[in-house]
Amino acid sequence: MKKVFVIISLLLSYQLSFAAIPAGYYSSVEGKKGDAICEALHAKIKSHTNVGYDGLYNVYPTSDVIPGTNEVWDIYSTCTFTHGKKQCGNYSKVCDCYNREHTIPQSWFGEAQPMKSDAFHVYPTDGKVNGQRSNNPYGECAKGESLGGKALGKLGASTFGGYSGKVFEPDDEYKGDVARNYFYMVTCYRDKNFTQSSEGKVMFTYNGGKAAFTNYSINLLMKWHRQDPVSQKEIDRNNAVYKHQGNRNPFIDYPCFAEYIWGDQKTTQLYLDNLVSSEDAHFFDDPAGCSPEIDPTAPQLLEPKINTIVDLGGASVGEPVYKT
Repeated sequence: MKKVFVIISLLLSYQLSFAAIPAGYYSSVEGKKGDAICEALHAKIKSHTNVGYDGLYNVYPTSDVIPGTNEVWDIYSTCTFTHGKKQCGNYSKVCDCYNREHTIPQSWFGEAQPMKSDAFHVYPTDGKVNGQRSNNPYGECAKGESLGGKALGKLGASTFGGYSGKVFEPDDEYKGDVARNYFYMVTCYRDKNFTQSSEGKVMFTYNGGKAAFTNYSINLLMKWHRQDPVSQKEIDRNNAVYKHQGNRNPFIDYPCFAEYIWGDQKTTQLYLDNLVSSEDAHFFDDPAGCSPEIDPTAPQLLEPKINTIVDLGGASVGEPVYKT
């Protein structure tokens, strides 16, 4: 067979991450610290599209879906619900139907818009468990009442320091999700009052026209935030809600923001180059996102470089060519 010398080239266009954070989206936080970071984030995310209370059901098929299915991803149960079907309505037991759960109950802010319809803190959840949670604050309880079966979470007397009343404890898998949604809400709506009920005053204060956390809630939420790092579910949900509302949850994108506002770094100036985004976290050995030290166990693509040409050399017609 006559050998034909052919130069075959491959243009690489791979990505090292699947980042969806728009370039420069958080540039306003550079060099700031403490509450000034919160104020800068507030200015960035406060203006967004209100999808409407009924419109939440149009968001959920992309924001709260079990991958590869059309099923609702429910943080309050392991029931199987299909989007658009078995919406509550009435319920008598777990798995009857799903509805919309406000992680910050509506009564705490007087059912005002746009908080009532903000998809970041309003989840599709089992109606029965949603009803069990009611308007109770979140917390931890040693011997809480559970609805059993496919229900997640429990209701009981608080065992977490600073509050001894009745609380709802979500499943461990979603405690960080809840915490980061509370961080989002008190940042996006820091000019709103979340203490319009006695339960709301457990979690929030409202002084000088600004919403803030109580000592009880910030200790609880920071604990959950640290113990339950950002998951792929949250990343996907953040990106989906962004497409509908036009704003993002900064504490999912950069979990270390919470440390700079309420945690161990609140007296330190923030520079994004010193942080890790959750979408790049698989390259680093720090789920908190506070240290851009490369994880030595993570695979690193050293060669070829992005947008370089790979010369595979000559080949006979029909002959495969391999290059390591």
